[in-house]
Amino acid sequence: MLSLSIHQRYYLFRGHADMRNGFDRLSGLVREHLQKDPLGGDVFVFINKRRNQIKLLCWDGDGFMLFYKRLEQGTFELPKGEQSDITVDILSCLLQGIKLSTVRKRKRYVHGA
Repeated sequence: MLSLSIHQRYYLFRGHADMRNGFDRLSGLVREHLQKDPLGGDVFVFINKRRNQIKLLCWDGDGFMLFYKRLEQGTFELPKGEQSDITVDILSCLLQGIKLSTVRKRKRYVHGA
């Protein structure tokens, strides 16, 4: 079961990922293109060129976990911008098929801001 947490960081690979890639090649993309350590516990998100498949790669302390979803209909919407870091809210909306351009987040208190 996939569990998304606010205590993890999420990074989107902005290139087109080959969904035949496994643990080793995806972790290589993380090191080479995102300049991150795939063993750090962060979640790395990969989407294919047709945007109908998504993979999430995460290290959980003693091994990699890989979540893979293929849509039978429709596509995943990429968040606007060029940054690789995304929030858990954006990832959740992306996985559920919510149109990101129509989502408006209401103002909330942020400690220390």
